[in-house]
Amino acid sequence: MVPGEDGPLVPKEIENAADEPRVLCIVQDTTSCKTINERITLNLPASTSVRQLFDDVASKVGYVSGTFSLKFGNGDMTELDAAQGQSLLDAGFEAGKKNFLHLTDKNGEQPQLTSDESGTADSSGLDDSTQEKFIGPLPRDGSVGCTSDYVSQNYSYSSLLSKSDTGYVGLVNQAMTCYLNSLLQTLFMTPEFRNALYKWAFEESEEDPVTSIPYQLQRLFVLLQTSKKRAIETTDVTRSFGWDSSEAWQQHDVQELCRVMFDALEQKWKQTEQADLINQLYQGKLKDYVRCLECGYESWRIDTFLDIPLVIRPYGSSTAFGSVEEALHAFIQPETLDGPNQYFCERCKKKCDARKGLRFLHFPYLLTLQLKRFDFDYTSMHRIKLNDRMTFPEELDMSPFIDVEDEKSPQTESCTDSGAENEGSCHSDQMSNDFCSDDTLDEGICLESSNSVDKPNKSPEKNSLYELFSVMVHSGSAAGGHYYACIKSFADDQWYSFNDQHVSRITPEDIKKTYGGSTGNRGYYSSAFASSTNAYMLMYRLKNPARNARFLEASDFPEHIKSLVQKEKEQEEEEKRQREIERNTCKLKLFCMHPVKQILMENKLEVHKDKTMKEAVEIAYKIMDLEGVVPLDCCRLVKYDEFHDYLERSYEDEEDRPMGLLLGGIKSSYMFDLLLETKRPDQVFQSYKPGEVMVKVYVVDLKTETIAAPVSVRAYLSQSIQEFKQLISKSIDLPPEHMRIVLERCYNDLRLLSVPNKTLKAEGFFRSNKVFVESSDSTDHQLSFPDSHLWKLLDRHANTIRLYVSLPEHVPGSHASRSTCLKSCGDFCERVKGSSKSVDAILEESTEKLKSLSLQQQEESGNGDSSKSTEGSDFENIDSPLNEADSSGSADNRELENRILPADPENNFPSEERSDSDINNDRSTSSVDSDILSSSHSSDTLCNADNAPIPLANGLDTHSITSSRRSKANEGKKETWDTAEEDSGTDSEYDESGKSRGEAQYMYFKAEMNSGEEGSREGQKCLLVNVDKRITLSAFKQQLEPFVGVSSSQFKVFRVYASNQEFESVRLNETLSSFSDDNKITIRLGRALKKGEYRVKVFQLLVNEAEPCKFLLDAVFAKGMSVRQSKEELIPQLREQCGLELSIDRFRLRKKTWKNPGTVFLDYHMYENEISISSNWEVFLEVLEDCEKMKSMSQLSLLTKRWRPSQLRLDPFQEIVLETNSVLELKEKVRE
Repeated sequence: MVPGEDGPLVPKEIENAADEPRVLCIVQDTTSCKTINERITLNLPASTSVRQLFDDVASKVGYVSGTFSLKFGNGDMTELDAAQGQSLLDAGFEAGKKNFLHLTDKNGEQPQLTSDESGTADSSGLDDSTQEKFIGPLPRDGSVGCTSDYVSQNYSYSSLLSKSDTGYVGLVNQAMTCYLNSLLQTLFMTPEFRNALYKWAFEESEEDPVTSIPYQLQRLFVLLQTSKKRAIETTDVTRSFGWDSSEAWQQHDVQELCRVMFDALEQKWKQTEQADLINQLYQGKLKDYVRCLECGYESWRIDTFLDIPLVIRPYGSSTAFGSVEEALHAFIQPETLDGPNQYFCERCKKKCDARKGLRFLHFPYLLTLQLKRFDFDYTSMHRIKLNDRMTFPEELDMSPFIDVEDEKSPQTESCTDSGAENEGSCHSDQMSNDFCSDDTLDEGICLESSNSVDKPNKSPEKNSLYELFSVMVHSGSAAGGHYYACIKSFADDQWYSFNDQHVSRITPEDIKKTYGGSTGNRGYYSSAFASSTNAYMLMYRLKNPARNARFLEASDFPEHIKSLVQKEKEQEEEEKRQREIERNTCKLKLFCMHPVKQILMENKLEVHKDKTMKEAVEIAYKIMDLEGVVPLDCCRLVKYDEFHDYLERSYEDEEDRPMGLLLGGIKSSYMFDLLLETKRPDQVFQSYKPGEVMVKVYVVDLKTETIAAPVSVRAYLSQSIQEFKQLISKSIDLPPEHMRIVLERCYNDLRLLSVPNKTLKAEGFFRSNKVFVESSDSTDHQLSFPDSHLWKLLDRHANTIRLYVSLPEHVPGSHASRSTCLKSCGDFCERVKGSSKSVDAILEESTEKLKSLSLQQQEESGNGDSSKSTEGSDFENIDSPLNEADSSGSADNRELENRILPADPENNFPSEERSDSDINNDRSTSSVDSDILSSSHSSDTLCNADNAPIPLANGLDTHSITSSRRSKANEGKKETWDTAEEDSGTDSEYDESGKSRGEAQYMYFKAEMNSGEEGSREGQKCLLVNVDKRITLSAFKQQLEPFVGVSSSQFKVFRVYASNQEFESVRLNETLSSFSDDNKITIRLGRALKKGEYRVKVFQLLVNEAEPCKFLLDAVFAKGMSVRQSKEELIPQLREQCGLELSIDRFRLRKKTWKNPGTVFLDYHMYENEISISSNWEVFLEVLEDCEKMKSMSQLSLLTKRWRPSQLRLDPFQEIVLETNSVLELKEKVRE
């Protein structure tokens, strides 16, 4: 191998072919064979054959050649013939351009993975004959591809199943953990560290293995040494660090991580044989001294180090050090303390010139040098990376750097540590030499000899030669980049590049490329975003044959490591089996209509491709938990389209065929689902054939006004309407002579099928359809369809929704009128429980009591004439006009259906809520709220002010248009508070003439008690309400009055969303069209908002508390109210509800933005004029220590904290009010 000029390594055999055109192939794996598909890049000579291309792709992705197909990525997806011997150019590839290919399944079968047994190697040594397979050089500058010196690999979770040809295993990059991977590989390739780690035995009874860092490192090293995978995960190691998933996305400094890891290991290894391992291997000692130049007095301190930080470019200098040796000399070069920096000498008792510096006393066995590539540029105020060239030798002699004496003060001798605290002061005649007494047992170099007590040792140990074995490289800028490691194996002295999961051989020439500096084709520069590839951390090992260890062979493993190897091997084999099963498993959505609950259940069916249909039915039967509900022989699987609710086909006489064939092979996703269909024992399964359409037939009974459950009928699009009637007649036993069929095409778009010879396809039938059938000889046939009783019944059916309404548990009140309402409601509830009387009859009684109550209130207040009739009552004419013809119907089955008649305009109804114009002109409404508000105005609402039908272009009136129903696709959509419609603002319940806005159109309403509602508290009353969703909220509240026991203006309606989050509905003129079946509503007692009023949440601002935002209460502010008026209303509420005794001048209101305080509201400000206000508005209440300082909006209020350096603390926030908003004034205020 030889390095290219500025590119990656180039094999010698193709070096001479550099002038040959090359073809860049980008291959995307689109199969479902692997969990994550990879993308590979090949740069091949143009003369390469297509057959060789297949072999190269197979080698890269880990597939067996010939088990997959390659197709061009252009529009026609032309497939390449693997047997072709022609060159790539002849096959249509373009030289010098990107050629995109798709790797696909061959003949519907997934590619076959290569055997995991290949590529193994003993970790203690590698086969020297093993050669890295190079597909070709990656593009150089000037060609297609990367133009950087460093050519990055594909760092995807690619083929983790085949080991690298080098025999070494890579590490998967979790997200940005390349720095961790490079450090772990370096530690793994250090024999002394790995062997010592293996000797440590983990006691599972004493510690959780998940949180044990040494155990997870030990397990990782075992996998790196014995695994057959290409790369393994490091998630268990990072989890033992206590990292969460977000930590994987944060890039850290590798040198900092090294120190943190060593500290953690030392903590875990206390009181074990490995307690001093880190110190023995990596720790050195140096002396930090200051020597007086007048008397020779020296003060010193002994420090330890795990790594030596070397400056690349001295501060203030434009020239960088050229080598590691220069940087080491500069590291120990003393500096002179003179002038204002003079040192106070304890012997001279005065300030004297002195010399301050460092001396190395002891070098570790494993020497770590950190090249300080990252610095801060005070000119640009940016963190920068220094890309200067710095060379480092393969063998480093450290003897010149040990105990360098001061040449200018030869009479002064160095002093060594003799104290327990490793520091002291001494003169040249007061020396001791005890420092090395306990260091001679460690590997490394000591300054003095242990048996030399009379004089210091002036010469270092003979063995001070270190050999380089690891270079950690950073590629990128100060803003971010990528780490990888170049490591020399002590087993074969071969250099390898450990680049995440990619491991390859490199040469010593490639190490020289990491020196940094400029290249031949790019000028050197260094800035915040300058990117280059250079060495960042170096690791050397002392050359000492007597101490240099070799990797432990598998036969020499301790017993606990052998057990761990066996455990990991079994786990890996199990994972392999699971992957094989996963590759051959068909995964589909499974549905089943529960035969008892009549609920469509959904689950996931995973079945092996070789399982038969009969076995798959048994698996689905267990998944749906139907045992004991329906016999197994009454179930079958059918092909199902859940989106269109369509049964595509059944599998008769195919119970013994494998699922792989029936489903069309193993696919990552299927365009259909499976339905577990059930039947009664006396029924026979219907055969579903491809090409048929499914029709759900609903039978309508006009006399009882009921619609039966649907019956499924299979038909063909070519059938006529007349033939379709005959088919329905046979299926549901109805006479075809008077049969009327109504097709609901698009969400209640009703169409009467009246042309007998027209085909189903011409009428708009599709895969799944819904029709209503009525067959009677009534006169309703003679009416036009929009005016018929059938249309009205279908219209009511389509727009009726089911709601659960929770009533308040207690109705507080003291005066007589409220007590009467309470008694009325209480009597109603008791009768529902204990009598067989119908709900309608009880409601009539409650209504009469409310009417009497209304008259009583009018008499007590003196308003209104007692002789007035009750024609204006909201509950007049309760019986439905549709039921008048059938007066013999049972009273118990009657439904509460109201036509809200015009109210007496002379009655004094309160003017409540806000108008639409107020909402649209609300300046505080955000753009998002505006969209929500605009969408909430349903175009199909039938209520209008003058009760006149709206003419349409098709000649029909508004009665032919029904409200939009929720689509099937959205039925399962989970409602949340942030996606649902949010009520903003209020609307008046009555118009200017006093007419109720719900009176314009007949609306359907039926209510019954429902005590078993899920989520309701014990003793809480709940109503099950069936209501036309076109009814307005105002009319809906009026219908609820008998059940609540108070008038609609005295209770509030809250809509309950997901996670039981409640929001008040206040737009009374809006319909219930945004509601859907089974939505929940909570009724709370309290005054409803009037027109121009807003509900406001008041929070207390506590700037010096850990939680600065504390909720106090809900208040009501009105448009046109001043801030002072709102404060006056708040004072009694704060005293009663919060226990706060405040005077009006000792607190203020201010804007609330999330948890941050905003503009201060002055007392004279008016809501809606100076202060924008909206529904569910939030404000801060701030308690003042003194009287209000803010008098004008020209002033500026600032919260400041004072930092006290001597105490290392911050004072509490204090407010400063500025008059001129200038920096000078701010400084003066702060000074005060």
